[in-house]
Amino acid sequence: MDNSSYDKNKETKNDKFKRLATQRVNKAIELIGRIENLSNTNNYDYDENDTKKIFIALDEAIRHLKSSFRSNSKKDKFKL
Repeated sequence: MDNSSYDKNKETKNDKFKRLATQRVNKAIELIGRIENLSNTNNYDYDENDTKKIFIALDEAIRHLKSSFRSNSKKDKFKL
């Protein structure tokens, strides 16, 4: 897709989702890599409790993300 002639007004909801998801997931992966850099013991000092806190926070964020997608895809409207 040529960005110079790209018209966001004609973008479908799915196209927008894919475009933004690609950008945001790649950014998240990049930022996780920066957290990974903290494992370098030549530059940083940490203990197992510190790393557990990081993993718990990231695991919780992923659980919340998965839950958001599951609940949005299964929303049932009330009907009599």
